[in-house]
Amino acid sequence: MTRLLQICLLLPTLLVAACEGDTRMPEYELSGNAMGTTFNVLLVSPSERVSKDQLQARIFETLEDVEDLASTWREDSELSKFNANPASGWIATSVELCEAIAGALEVSRQSEGAFDITVGPLVNLWGFGPEGATSEPPTEDVLVAVMAEVGYERLQTRCDAPAVNKRSGGIYVDLSGWAKGHAVDELASVLDQHQLENYLVEIGGEIKVRGHNAEGLKWAVAIETPSTTKRVPHSVLRVTNTSVATSGDYRNFFEYGGRYFSHTIDARTGRPISHSLAAVTVVNESAAYADAMATALLVLGPTDGPERAEKLGIAAYFLIRSKTGFDEVTTPGFELLRSG
Repeated sequence: MTRLLQICLLLPTLLVAACEGDTRMPEYELSGNAMGTTFNVLLVSPSERVSKDQLQARIFETLEDVEDLASTWREDSELSKFNANPASGWIATSVELCEAIAGALEVSRQSEGAFDITVGPLVNLWGFGPEGATSEPPTEDVLVAVMAEVGYERLQTRCDAPAVNKRSGGIYVDLSGWAKGHAVDELASVLDQHQLENYLVEIGGEIKVRGHNAEGLKWAVAIETPSTTKRVPHSVLRVTNTSVATSGDYRNFFEYGGRYFSHTIDARTGRPISHSLAAVTVVNESAAYADAMATALLVLGPTDGPERAEKLGIAAYFLIRSKTGFDEVTTPGFELLRSG
Protein backbone atom coordinates (compact mmCIF):
# COMPACT_ATOMS: atom_id res chain seq x y z
CA MET A 1 0.00 0.00 0.00
CA THR A 2 1.66 3.23 -1.18
CA ARG A 3 0.25 6.69 -0.61
CA LEU A 4 1.10 10.24 0.38
CA LEU A 5 -0.40 10.98 3.77
CA GLN A 6 -0.32 12.82 7.02
CA ILE A 7 -0.59 10.46 9.97
CA CYS A 8 -1.70 10.82 13.54
CA LEU A 9 -1.81 7.27 14.89
CA LEU A 10 -3.56 6.76 18.22
CA LEU A 11 -2.05 3.56 19.57
CA PRO A 12 -2.96 1.42 22.61
CA THR A 13 -0.38 3.19 24.78
CA LEU A 14 1.27 5.79 22.59
CA LEU A 15 0.29 8.47 20.15
CA VAL A 16 2.59 9.08 17.21
CA ALA A 17 2.15 12.74 16.49
CA ALA A 18 3.13 13.42 12.91
CA CYS A 19 0.39 15.88 12.02
CA GLU A 20 2.20 19.14 12.55
CA GLY A 21 1.91 20.75 9.16
CA ASP A 22 1.99 19.96 5.48
CA THR A 23 3.85 16.77 4.66
CA ARG A 24 6.89 17.84 2.67
CA MET A 25 8.42 14.45 2.02
CA PRO A 26 6.81 11.39 0.45
CA GLU A 27 5.89 8.54 2.76
CA TYR A 28 5.21 4.86 2.34
CA GLU A 29 3.00 3.12 4.88
CA LEU A 30 2.38 -0.57 5.54
CA SER A 31 -0.01 -1.75 8.22
CA GLY A 32 -1.86 -4.88 9.18
CA ASN A 33 -2.56 -7.40 11.92
CA ALA A 34 0.02 -9.49 13.73
CA MET A 35 0.67 -10.98 17.16
CA GLY A 36 -2.92 -10.43 18.26
CA THR A 37 -2.67 -6.70 17.61
CA THR A 38 -1.87 -4.26 14.79
CA PHE A 39 1.40 -3.11 13.29
CA ASN A 40 2.43 -0.02 11.33
CA VAL A 41 5.58 0.68 9.34
CA LEU A 42 6.11 4.21 8.03
CA LEU A 43 9.00 5.12 5.73
CA VAL A 44 9.99 8.66 4.86
CA SER A 45 11.38 9.26 1.37
CA PRO A 46 12.34 5.63 0.71
CA SER A 47 14.80 5.15 -2.12
CA GLU A 48 13.34 4.17 -5.48
CA ARG A 49 15.83 1.29 -5.45
CA VAL A 50 13.86 -0.34 -2.65
CA SER A 51 11.29 -2.82 -3.92
CA LYS A 52 8.11 -2.16 -1.95
CA ASP A 53 6.76 -5.61 -2.78
CA GLN A 54 9.91 -7.36 -1.59
CA LEU A 55 10.05 -5.23 1.54
CA GLN A 56 6.41 -5.97 2.34
CA ALA A 57 6.99 -9.69 1.89
CA ARG A 58 10.02 -9.56 4.18
CA ILE A 59 8.09 -7.67 6.85
CA PHE A 60 5.29 -10.22 6.92
CA GLU A 61 7.80 -13.05 6.91
CA THR A 62 9.62 -11.54 9.89
CA LEU A 63 6.40 -11.12 11.87
CA GLU A 64 5.48 -14.72 11.11
CA ASP A 65 8.91 -15.86 12.28
CA VAL A 66 8.46 -14.10 15.63
CA GLU A 67 5.05 -15.68 16.15
CA ASP A 68 6.43 -19.10 15.20
CA LEU A 69 9.12 -18.52 17.79
CA ALA A 70 7.43 -16.97 20.81
CA SER A 71 3.63 -17.14 20.63
CA THR A 72 1.83 -18.80 23.55
CA TRP A 73 -1.38 -18.68 21.53
CA ARG A 74 -0.05 -21.02 18.84
CA GLU A 75 0.33 -24.63 19.87
CA ASP A 76 2.92 -25.17 17.13
CA SER A 77 5.24 -22.30 18.11
CA GLU A 78 8.65 -23.25 19.47
CA LEU A 79 7.82 -21.66 22.82
CA SER A 80 4.55 -23.59 23.12
CA LYS A 81 6.35 -26.84 22.37
CA PHE A 82 8.98 -25.94 24.97
CA ASN A 83 6.25 -25.28 27.55
CA ALA A 84 4.45 -28.52 26.67
CA ASN A 85 7.62 -30.53 27.24
CA PRO A 86 7.17 -32.10 30.72
CA ALA A 87 10.89 -32.78 31.10
CA SER A 88 13.17 -30.89 33.43
CA GLY A 89 16.85 -30.22 32.83
CA TRP A 90 18.56 -28.87 29.74
CA ILE A 91 16.28 -28.76 26.70
CA ALA A 92 17.65 -28.00 23.25
CA THR A 93 16.22 -24.86 21.62
CA SER A 94 16.95 -22.64 18.67
CA VAL A 95 19.49 -19.88 19.18
CA GLU A 96 16.68 -17.36 18.68
CA LEU A 97 14.49 -18.74 21.48
CA CYS A 98 17.44 -19.15 23.83
CA GLU A 99 18.55 -15.55 23.25
CA ALA A 100 15.01 -14.23 23.72
CA ILE A 101 14.68 -16.07 27.03
CA ALA A 102 18.15 -14.92 28.08
CA GLY A 103 17.35 -11.29 27.29
CA ALA A 104 14.05 -11.42 29.17
CA LEU A 105 15.69 -13.15 32.12
CA GLU A 106 18.14 -10.26 32.41
CA VAL A 107 15.22 -7.89 32.97
CA SER A 108 13.87 -10.35 35.54
CA ARG A 109 17.17 -10.19 37.40
CA GLN A 110 17.46 -6.41 37.15
CA SER A 111 13.93 -6.01 38.52
CA GLU A 112 14.31 -8.81 41.09
CA GLY A 113 11.30 -10.65 39.70
CA ALA A 114 8.93 -7.76 39.07
CA PHE A 115 9.18 -8.88 35.45
CA ASP A 116 9.04 -12.67 35.43
CA ILE A 117 8.74 -14.72 32.26
CA THR A 118 7.43 -17.70 34.24
CA VAL A 119 4.32 -15.69 35.20
CA GLY A 120 2.29 -17.39 32.45
CA PRO A 121 0.33 -19.80 34.71
CA LEU A 122 -0.77 -16.82 36.81
CA VAL A 123 -1.76 -14.85 33.71
CA ASN A 124 -3.89 -17.81 32.63
CA LEU A 125 -5.32 -18.25 36.13
CA TRP A 126 -6.52 -14.65 36.22
CA GLY A 127 -8.10 -14.99 32.78
CA PHE A 128 -5.70 -12.95 30.65
CA GLY A 129 -3.96 -15.75 28.74
CA PRO A 130 -4.75 -18.16 25.91
CA GLU A 131 -6.92 -20.32 28.18
CA GLY A 132 -9.63 -17.63 28.14
CA ALA A 133 -11.22 -15.02 30.38
CA THR A 134 -12.56 -15.46 33.89
CA SER A 135 -15.23 -13.50 35.73
CA GLU A 136 -13.90 -13.82 39.26
CA PRO A 137 -10.60 -14.13 41.15
CA PRO A 138 -9.18 -17.57 41.92
CA THR A 139 -9.44 -19.10 45.37
CA GLU A 140 -6.47 -18.83 47.70
CA ASP A 141 -5.75 -22.57 47.53
CA VAL A 142 -5.62 -22.54 43.74
CA LEU A 143 -3.45 -19.43 43.74
CA VAL A 144 -0.95 -20.98 46.15
CA ALA A 145 -0.76 -24.16 44.04
CA VAL A 146 -0.05 -22.21 40.84
CA MET A 147 2.53 -20.02 42.59
CA ALA A 148 4.51 -23.18 43.34
CA GLU A 149 5.41 -23.42 39.64
CA VAL A 150 6.42 -19.76 39.19
CA GLY A 151 9.91 -18.31 39.55
CA TYR A 152 12.37 -17.03 36.96
CA GLU A 153 15.27 -18.40 39.03
CA ARG A 154 14.25 -21.87 37.84
CA LEU A 155 15.40 -21.09 34.30
CA GLN A 156 18.93 -21.00 32.94
CA THR A 157 20.19 -20.40 29.41
CA ARG A 158 23.22 -21.68 27.52
CA CYS A 159 22.90 -20.08 24.12
CA ASP A 160 26.19 -21.31 22.68
CA ALA A 161 24.72 -24.84 22.78
CA PRO A 162 21.85 -23.64 22.57
CA ALA A 163 19.64 -24.93 25.39
CA VAL A 164 17.45 -23.79 28.26
CA ASN A 165 17.41 -25.47 31.66
CA LYS A 166 14.02 -26.00 33.31
CA ARG A 167 14.63 -26.89 36.92
CA SER A 168 10.99 -28.02 37.11
CA GLY A 169 9.02 -29.70 34.36
CA GLY A 170 6.02 -27.53 35.17
CA ILE A 171 7.73 -24.24 34.33
CA TYR A 172 5.77 -22.28 31.73
CA VAL A 173 7.50 -19.43 29.90
CA ASP A 174 5.50 -16.41 28.74
CA LEU A 175 7.40 -13.96 26.51
CA SER A 176 4.43 -11.68 25.81
CA GLY A 177 6.10 -8.87 27.75
CA TRP A 178 9.14 -9.16 25.49
CA ALA A 179 7.91 -10.43 22.13
CA LYS A 180 6.23 -7.30 20.73
CA GLY A 181 9.31 -5.23 21.42
CA HIS A 182 11.47 -8.00 19.96
CA ALA A 183 9.34 -8.00 16.81
CA VAL A 184 9.78 -4.23 16.53
CA ASP A 185 13.55 -4.69 16.76
CA GLU A 186 13.44 -7.41 14.12
CA LEU A 187 11.43 -5.26 11.70
CA ALA A 188 13.80 -2.34 12.26
CA SER A 189 16.69 -4.67 11.43
CA VAL A 190 14.98 -5.54 8.13
CA LEU A 191 14.64 -1.84 7.31
CA ASP A 192 18.28 -1.23 8.24
CA GLN A 193 19.33 -4.03 5.92
CA HIS A 194 17.47 -2.23 3.14
CA GLN A 195 19.47 0.91 4.02
CA LEU A 196 16.37 2.86 5.00
CA GLU A 197 17.34 5.81 7.15
CA ASN A 198 14.04 7.44 8.19
CA TYR A 199 11.29 5.22 9.54
CA LEU A 200 8.88 4.39 12.32
CA VAL A 201 7.94 0.84 13.34
CA GLU A 202 5.06 0.22 15.73
CA ILE A 203 3.49 -2.98 17.02
CA GLY A 204 0.72 -2.79 19.59
CA GLY A 205 2.05 0.51 20.91
CA GLU A 206 5.75 -0.39 21.06
CA ILE A 207 7.75 1.92 18.80
CA LYS A 208 11.18 2.26 17.22
CA VAL A 209 12.22 5.25 15.13
CA ARG A 210 15.22 6.16 12.99
CA GLY A 211 16.17 9.47 11.43
CA HIS A 212 13.43 12.05 10.99
CA ASN A 213 9.75 12.35 10.13
CA ALA A 214 8.22 13.81 6.98
CA GLU A 215 8.80 17.36 8.26
CA GLY A 216 12.52 16.70 8.70
CA LEU A 217 12.15 16.77 12.51
CA LYS A 218 12.62 14.23 15.25
CA TRP A 219 9.66 11.89 15.60
CA ALA A 220 7.03 13.20 18.03
CA VAL A 221 5.68 10.49 20.31
CA ALA A 222 2.84 11.55 22.56
CA ILE A 223 2.27 9.53 25.72
CA GLU A 224 -1.37 8.70 26.29
CA THR A 225 -3.36 9.80 29.32
CA PRO A 226 -4.30 6.67 31.31
CA SER A 227 -8.04 6.32 30.78
CA THR A 228 -10.48 3.47 30.28
CA THR A 229 -12.89 5.63 28.26
CA LYS A 230 -10.90 7.95 25.99
CA ARG A 231 -7.59 8.24 24.19
CA VAL A 232 -5.90 11.60 24.42
CA PRO A 233 -2.21 12.56 24.66
CA HIS A 234 -0.81 13.54 28.04
CA SER A 235 2.60 14.76 26.91
CA VAL A 236 4.81 14.68 23.81
CA LEU A 237 8.40 13.48 23.52
CA ARG A 238 10.60 14.11 20.48
CA VAL A 239 13.03 11.28 19.80
CA THR A 240 15.16 9.74 17.10
CA ASN A 241 17.21 6.54 16.78
CA THR A 242 15.61 4.87 19.77
CA SER A 243 12.61 2.88 21.00
CA VAL A 244 9.69 3.86 23.21
CA ALA A 245 7.42 1.46 25.09
CA THR A 246 4.60 2.06 27.58
CA SER A 247 2.98 -0.32 30.05
CA GLY A 248 -0.30 0.59 31.76
CA ASP A 249 -2.96 -0.95 33.95
CA TYR A 250 -6.00 0.71 32.39
CA ARG A 251 -6.79 -1.15 29.14
CA ASN A 252 -7.17 -4.84 30.00
CA PHE A 253 -8.95 -5.75 33.22
CA PHE A 254 -12.09 -7.29 34.71
CA GLU A 255 -14.35 -6.11 37.50
CA TYR A 256 -15.55 -8.23 40.40
CA GLY A 257 -17.15 -7.18 43.68
CA GLY A 258 -16.62 -3.52 42.93
CA ARG A 259 -12.86 -3.97 42.31
CA TYR A 260 -10.88 -3.80 39.11
CA PHE A 261 -8.29 -6.52 38.45
CA SER A 262 -5.54 -5.53 36.00
CA HIS A 263 -3.96 -7.86 33.45
CA THR A 264 -0.54 -6.88 34.86
CA ILE A 265 0.31 -9.63 37.35
CA ASP A 266 2.99 -9.34 40.01
CA ALA A 267 4.61 -12.78 40.01
CA ARG A 268 6.00 -12.11 43.48
CA THR A 269 2.50 -12.00 44.99
CA GLY A 270 0.55 -13.92 42.34
CA ARG A 271 -1.97 -11.09 42.08
CA PRO A 272 -2.75 -8.20 39.75
CA ILE A 273 -1.11 -4.91 40.68
CA SER A 274 -3.31 -2.60 42.77
CA HIS A 275 -1.20 0.50 43.48
CA SER A 276 -1.49 4.06 42.20
CA LEU A 277 1.06 3.84 39.38
CA ALA A 278 -1.03 3.93 36.20
CA ALA A 279 1.55 3.88 33.39
CA VAL A 280 5.27 3.76 32.72
CA THR A 281 7.08 4.77 29.54
CA VAL A 282 10.65 3.60 28.90
CA VAL A 283 13.01 4.87 26.20
CA ASN A 284 15.85 2.58 25.14
CA GLU A 285 17.69 1.57 21.99
CA SER A 286 16.22 -1.93 22.32
CA ALA A 287 12.44 -2.08 21.93
CA ALA A 288 12.41 -5.53 23.55
CA TYR A 289 14.21 -4.20 26.62
CA ALA A 290 11.98 -1.10 26.78
CA ASP A 291 8.89 -3.32 26.48
CA ALA A 292 9.93 -5.63 29.30
CA MET A 293 11.35 -2.95 31.58
CA ALA A 294 8.20 -0.82 31.28
CA THR A 295 6.25 -3.81 32.62
CA ALA A 296 8.78 -4.37 35.40
CA LEU A 297 8.69 -0.75 36.54
CA LEU A 298 4.88 -0.74 36.45
CA VAL A 299 4.80 -3.78 38.71
CA LEU A 300 7.32 -2.19 41.10
CA GLY A 301 4.94 0.68 41.74
CA PRO A 302 5.03 4.43 42.37
CA THR A 303 7.99 4.41 44.78
CA ASP A 304 10.14 1.40 43.93
CA GLY A 305 9.65 1.86 40.17
CA PRO A 306 11.29 5.29 39.87
CA GLU A 307 13.99 4.30 42.37
CA ARG A 308 14.91 1.18 40.40
CA ALA A 309 14.85 3.03 37.07
CA GLU A 310 17.18 5.72 38.36
CA LYS A 311 19.51 3.12 39.87
CA LEU A 312 19.71 1.30 36.52
CA GLY A 313 20.15 4.53 34.54
CA ILE A 314 16.91 3.99 32.61
CA ALA A 315 15.09 6.83 30.83
CA ALA A 316 11.60 6.43 32.27
CA TYR A 317 8.43 8.47 32.73
CA PHE A 318 5.82 7.60 35.36
CA LEU A 319 2.17 8.67 35.60
CA ILE A 320 0.85 8.21 39.14
CA ARG A 321 -2.80 8.63 40.06
CA SER A 322 -3.57 11.42 42.50
CA LYS A 323 -6.71 13.09 43.83
CA THR A 324 -6.45 15.78 41.18
CA GLY A 325 -5.39 13.66 38.18
CA PHE A 326 -1.89 12.36 37.53
CA ASP A 327 1.47 13.22 39.01
CA GLU A 328 4.50 12.97 36.71
CA VAL A 329 7.76 11.44 37.89
CA THR A 330 10.77 11.23 35.57
CA THR A 331 14.29 9.91 35.78
CA PRO A 332 17.34 12.04 34.89
CA GLY A 333 17.77 10.04 31.69
CA PHE A 334 14.27 10.89 30.56
CA GLU A 335 14.75 14.58 31.39
CA LEU A 336 17.85 14.63 29.21
CA LEU A 337 15.81 13.28 26.30
CA ARG A 338 12.99 15.72 26.88
CA SER A 339 15.32 18.72 27.09
CA GLY A 340 17.14 17.63 23.93
